[in-house]
Amino acid sequence: MEFSFNDDQRLFQSTVRDLFDKECATEHVRAAWASDDGRIPGLWAKLAGIGVVGLTAPEAAGGLGLDDVDLVLLLEESGRAGLPDPLVENAAVAVPLLREAGDTEWLARVASGEARAAIGFASEPYVVGAGSADVLLLQANDEVWAVPATEVGTKEEPALDRGRRQFRVSWSPGAGTRLAHNADAHRLIDAAFDRAAVGTAAQLVGLADRIIDITADYAREREQFGKAIGSFQAVKHHLANARIRLEFARPAVYRAAHSVATDAPTRSRDVSMAKVFAGEAGLLAAKVGLQVHGAIGYTWEHDLHLFMKPAWVRVVAYGDTAWHRARVARALGLA
Repeated sequence: MEFSFNDDQRLFQSTVRDLFDKECATEHVRAAWASDDGRIPGLWAKLAGIGVVGLTAPEAAGGLGLDDVDLVLLLEESGRAGLPDPLVENAAVAVPLLREAGDTEWLARVASGEARAAIGFASEPYVVGAGSADVLLLQANDEVWAVPATEVGTKEEPALDRGRRQFRVSWSPGAGTRLAHNADAHRLIDAAFDRAAVGTAAQLVGLADRIIDITADYAREREQFGKAIGSFQAVKHHLANARIRLEFARPAVYRAAHSVATDAPTRSRDVSMAKVFAGEAGLLAAKVGLQVHGAIGYTWEHDLHLFMKPAWVRVVAYGDTAWHRARVARALGLA
């Protein structure tokens, strides 16, 4: 398959990167981690304003009517910036789920940024962003529910990544809040889970890229024995290996986004391969980053941890590497 992004997609990616450079710089991310809600004031409205949040919503609902291929580059940029907002859960998961469920109440509000959504899978112990959500899309047995936040109890749990707040939720199904049941519910949840996994894989690619850049810059500046440590062969090899692992992961993530967008028969297999490759790239980049920086890289004072900790968390989010490897094996008839 020959696959490349068009000029419009690359221009949108550049626009989003410029926005993040101005509004989601490391000082903004650091402040969000230390804040009560983990958010950067005003940034969500700006992302919604340029169409990122509602990118896959139909134009009739105020969206751009685009698909997962158009979105994947923007999610990669959100990882590279260390965005402390649940963009994957809203733009990549909630909006398509509401669209496919035929929802008329919440779709336009979430797509416009007026309302924020959180999604709770039965396979995940916590719901990301539930504390600041207006509606929670929750799976319960063979049903999917769109529950207003006023009808849900939330309890925040400790999180290594302070830009990805996680909550336990308690709720009871109410009249008029069910989106789907039985086969329709399973179809929606399966697609939503794959979108969450490939969106997280895209963020891992961005995070790995940023970690490598931070580490390479540090290696150029840090001196030992009168030389920059970046001139030492061992350091060069570590960084090169991390870069190679990243460049192998990137096309797998883009292919998975295409499979999701087209609902290809190999969708779940492709998503799992992307999550495995991106997870391995994220882990290796974080390992190399910490090795080159030394212990200072893990401290609150250094910027590296703002990207290294999110990478660790996303490796296990929406299925860890072992789970996705097993799903690939099953798809290939090897398990």
